[in-house]
Amino acid sequence: MSVLRLECTKCDQTFAPGRVWNLCTACQAPLFACYDLERAAHTLRKEALPGRERSMWRYHEVLPVDDPAHRLTLGEGFTPLLPAPRLGSWLGLKQVLVKDESGNPTGSFKARGLAAAVSMAKALGAKAVCLPSAGNAGSALAAYAARGGLEAHVFVPKDIAALFLMETRAYGAHVETVEGLISDAGRVCAGLAKEHGWYECATLKEPYRVEGKKTMGYELAEQLGWTLPDVILYPTGGGTGLIGMWKAFEEMEAMGLIGAKRPRMVAVQAEGCAPIVKAHAEGKPDAPMWQGATTHAHGLRVPKALGDFLILRAVKDSHGTAVSVTEEEIVQGTKDIAAAEGLFVAPEGGACVAALKKLHAAGDVKPEETVVVFNTGTGFKYVENMAPLW
Repeated sequence: MSVLRLECTKCDQTFAPGRVWNLCTACQAPLFACYDLERAAHTLRKEALPGRERSMWRYHEVLPVDDPAHRLTLGEGFTPLLPAPRLGSWLGLKQVLVKDESGNPTGSFKARGLAAAVSMAKALGAKAVCLPSAGNAGSALAAYAARGGLEAHVFVPKDIAALFLMETRAYGAHVETVEGLISDAGRVCAGLAKEHGWYECATLKEPYRVEGKKTMGYELAEQLGWTLPDVILYPTGGGTGLIGMWKAFEEMEAMGLIGAKRPRMVAVQAEGCAPIVKAHAEGKPDAPMWQGATTHAHGLRVPKALGDFLILRAVKDSHGTAVSVTEEEIVQGTKDIAAAEGLFVAPEGGACVAALKKLHAAGDVKPEETVVVFNTGTGFKYVENMAPLW
């Protein structure tokens, strides 16, 4: 394996790779995969990358599945970084870019993380995988499980859009609807995973999903000529993508691919579920459970993120911030980017456009700065949930 060890993100306890691990056995915090970056730097070079496959596996030296035969791939990653000049002009900004994840397999960024996690599950001998989902993660898990011949179990809130259920079941997954939120679905999933011995792929409850997500950071640097933007706006529910990119930036600097400069990381949430925004404003290292979570952007409806302390740490260390937006602002942001740039984004992407408006109006983003807005998925899957607001 390319992974040297697994390391706890809180207490620094280490674990040997090559067997199934979930959270740290000492403190129940997420584990990170650590690589021999000095060795990786010999082959993961700027000049070597143009000839490699246009997927996230182009960065295979820093991914856990080093044998191509073990990769369950559907062509995930290397999504476009699109200039958004008309949107930028509307907002009074010179350089706005959209990292558009909607072209991934199953229509969202979740494909990256689940490609890595399910590949590792199979490599480690798992026969069945499971997770709780607000929609996109469930369909991605199901697709990669189908690719690898694994049994998949997905647990979702009962108010999930019918399209997500249809897609996930089409891949052959067993889908169970649960009363409440994704946190409630997570408790059911965890209990059954323990009972039946399923490999649990829930956000940050195993070490490899974040590794797939971190490739967004590698791609961003490569697509910008090995520089990083001034600001990144990222829709934040479980926060794996934001956490993963921050990890990627550290790895890239260690390998000499980038310098010490970091973008200001902006965690974007909905007003009806904004635990990270509240904790950041109060200077807390983690975020208590958000009571009564509600938003039509179901990817943001996460009342308690397992990696909240990692999200807050990245925001603080980058001198970034956390911003919440209303449901009306989310819809307007979705409309704005569609009309300006021809992108029909997920509501989570619309939330980032709305947040950028707020930050610019407050003077927190300067006109000359380079800003990257993340759209994490296609808007087409959300039509059923979002239609009442339009």
